[in-house]
Amino acid sequence: MVFVITGNPGVGKHTVGKKIAEMLNLEPIDLNKIAVEEKMFEEGEESKDVYIEELKKYLKTRIDKKSLVIGHLAPYVLTRSQVERIIVLRKNPYKLSQIYQKRGYSQRKIKENIEGEILGIIAHDAIKRLGGKKIVQIDTSEKSIQNVVIQTVNAIRGKKETDEVDWLNLVSENDDLRRFFSYD
Repeated sequence: MVFVITGNPGVGKHTVGKKIAEMLNLEPIDLNKIAVEEKMFEEGEESKDVYIEELKKYLKTRIDKKSLVIGHLAPYVLTRSQVERIIVLRKNPYKLSQIYQKRGYSQRKIKENIEGEILGIIAHDAIKRLGGKKIVQIDTSEKSIQNVVIQTVNAIRGKKETDEVDWLNLVSENDDLRRFFSYD
């Protein structure tokens, strides 16, 4: 069975994924690592633009029945028939903003990633492309890594504990829509 951990940068995908792959004896498949090692990208202004079609083809021949696919590109390179369960890790945009600043992201890259998290783009695309019944969303904002690992393992085992994630409402209530969605 193929399981997926996806979400925006900074939500904990790789940290959680490594622990879960070890715990459940799953083959970890890191999409970012594959794209870099196989040179399936083009250097963009501030990031690497991955060749999605090439990555899709690569995965068709290499994905194992007992795998854990890790990466924000998962909804775009996998098919419904390939995956059993998709865990979308989410994080409060205020906390993500701090993480991105510590990572040295440009203001443009911070804004793009925060907007995507607030609007739930990866969650939406995972539901649309891979099937809503297979999706579990986990809010990692106030949880320890161990708690996220436990909740993710439970989700993989079929105990759906989807967290309520509505960052747009949170940002709106805090009157911060212009902060995150204003353009110069």
